[in-house]
Amino acid sequence: MPNSSNSLANAKPFYAHPFDDDKLKEECGVFGVTGVTDAANFVALGLHALQHRGQEAGGIVSHDAEQGFNSARRFGYVRDNFTKQSLMETLPGPLAIGHVRYSTAGSKGAVIRDVQPFFGEFSMGGAAIAHNGNITNAVALRRELIERGSIFQSSSDSECIIHLMARSLQRNIPERMEDALRRVEGAFSVVAMTRTKLIGVRDALGVRPLVLGKLGDGYALSSETCALDIIGAEYVREIEPGEMVVITGDKIESSFPFRKQPSRFCIFEHVYFSRPDSILGGQSVYETRRQIGVELAREAPVEADLVCPVPDSGTPAAIGFSQESGIPYAMGIIRNQYMGRTFIEPTEQIRNMGVRLKLNVNRALIKDKRVILVDDSVVRGTTSRKIKEMILDAGAAEVHFRIASPPTAWPCFYGVDTPQREKLLAATMSEEEMREHLNVDSLKFISLDGLYRAAGEAEGRNKSCPQYCDACFSGEYPVTPADMIEKGFELKTAAE
Repeated sequence: MPNSSNSLANAKPFYAHPFDDDKLKEECGVFGVTGVTDAANFVALGLHALQHRGQEAGGIVSHDAEQGFNSARRFGYVRDNFTKQSLMETLPGPLAIGHVRYSTAGSKGAVIRDVQPFFGEFSMGGAAIAHNGNITNAVALRRELIERGSIFQSSSDSECIIHLMARSLQRNIPERMEDALRRVEGAFSVVAMTRTKLIGVRDALGVRPLVLGKLGDGYALSSETCALDIIGAEYVREIEPGEMVVITGDKIESSFPFRKQPSRFCIFEHVYFSRPDSILGGQSVYETRRQIGVELAREAPVEADLVCPVPDSGTPAAIGFSQESGIPYAMGIIRNQYMGRTFIEPTEQIRNMGVRLKLNVNRALIKDKRVILVDDSVVRGTTSRKIKEMILDAGAAEVHFRIASPPTAWPCFYGVDTPQREKLLAATMSEEEMREHLNVDSLKFISLDGLYRAAGEAEGRNKSCPQYCDACFSGEYPVTPADMIEKGFELKTAAE
């Protein structure tokens, strides 16, 4: 086992803010570096850039020739933990990987044993893995492995990969990882390490992102390009769907161990999850979101005085809507940049303040205006109603919602924490019923074809073979969610 620093003493309680409760939760972020002095410091910076993908906890594993493997796992933000010199000095070596987490599988509370990266000792040496995504057959795998004698230390689906590797008969760790991942269904972008190797793997559909960067004489693997920027690494390319790269020193070996399939990258990465300064599939995330606003203005025009984003994720789409419609763009809602998830324990009085803790209306701008509010999505609808009430309280004449994604009517099983289907507003209501429920003057979502056009598909969505995973909108799951079906989840019927 690596030397580990996992004390619960530094754990901080996390209190879900009402605003956060109405958004899909980012899945996880992974980052790895090899070939540089004090690699863990670079990993900490990378994880800081990926903090939007998981704010619950983070971990780093490093390897040093003299001290071997070392690990640290902490609850809370990267900046509150992995910027402390006393901690970072326990993570020496030229090779390290890290993970930021929002729990999408396993325990939903603060359980340190669920924090990645996970580590295992094998006959040919130790290995650590960090996983972004979700294994859709993890329950069945876990049951099988336990019956065969495996002892699990966490409730995370990702731990299945370590146990499958341990039972593999292949010659080395990369081959054992290949063997293990062939048993896994669902979505996975994995960054792993041995004593001498940095490994990156994406599932055959490429649902979750993973990119390669060059850092001096070394290399970096990251969930997004924005994390390469923060450490001064040069973006090289994306890891292809179904590809495994093994980096040893300055040598990169690439292989494709899985059956080739059409790519089904998560389209919601373009809408919300990824940072706007990242590049996905050769496209600027910011530009895609701006183009979503352009498409929205074409599909759902309305007479109004101002276009206002719901900050911050609605901003690029609102800019695009304004540019296409000719209606002035304005910051009608101001976000409190210092409102964190660890703010204070929410008393009843503070709970009643709700969204106002995080957002405030620019009253002088809004009064007597017809306002178009552009947001990235509507999940439960609770936040949308509160924002509408704030805008009307400020004296707006009309409130029109324009949503930069189609109606979210189906849960995600590939690494996004989504409410149960019956709690998704679009699963039980038509667009007009949602408008009445939110009590706004108009409500329009971008069409699925419009979203695809904004993402660079000029002809829209290919219905026979969609270019992206859009299951949360369409109900068409590219990988059967076996575990959820076993628990009673019903797939989309022909009538739907």
